[in-house]
Amino acid sequence: MPDLMLYHASPSRSSVALWMLEEVGQPYDIKLLKLAEGDNLKPDYLAINPMGKVPALKHGDTIITEVAAICTYLADAFPDKKLSVPIGTPQRGVYLKWLFFGPGCLEPAVIDRAAPRKEPARRAMLGYGDFDTTMNVIAKAVEKGPWLMGEQFTAADVVIGANVRWGTIFKLIPERPEFVAYAERIAARPAAQRAEAKDKEMAG
Repeated sequence: MPDLMLYHASPSRSSVALWMLEEVGQPYDIKLLKLAEGDNLKPDYLAINPMGKVPALKHGDTIITEVAAICTYLADAFPDKKLSVPIGTPQRGVYLKWLFFGPGCLEPAVIDRAAPRKEPARRAMLGYGDFDTTMNVIAKAVEKGPWLMGEQFTAADVVIGANVRWGTIFKLIPERPEFVAYAERIAARPAAQRAEAKDKEMAG
């Protein structure tokens, strides 16, 4: 029995963690939860993640929640896949910036655009500042390509790339050439394709 167990709803945010597991290439099991049936709010799952959200990852006796944390953890736990930037390397700071930028700036900016407030919030109140600046920062980072850290694909590309790809598909992120090209590079990754095929099979 694999040491890794993903608590997953298909498709959902946990699809990002599924993709990361495919990049890591270690054996894992999936515990499929049906959000429509409230599986995520049942006592047995709330004991895993009291937030009642997916994904959650169990590795041995350790439970990790939050997509970016799971991706960071897996990249560090399996360093042979070179999906992280090692501690002590100067570029580690840039890598961590992108891992935090995903849930801290990109995702809130996109969700706020999709579900706007009745009255616009003051820029200083928003952790991401404003939508256009957030988009410009990411576009500049990926325009040279192929990845956020240059030639090295990392867990940061899983976190940011999944959001960019999802956002462009649902027209929540501008169809700028930089984003389209980056999303195409993401979609071409064999691990992303395997994860997507598994999701379709589970959702069906």
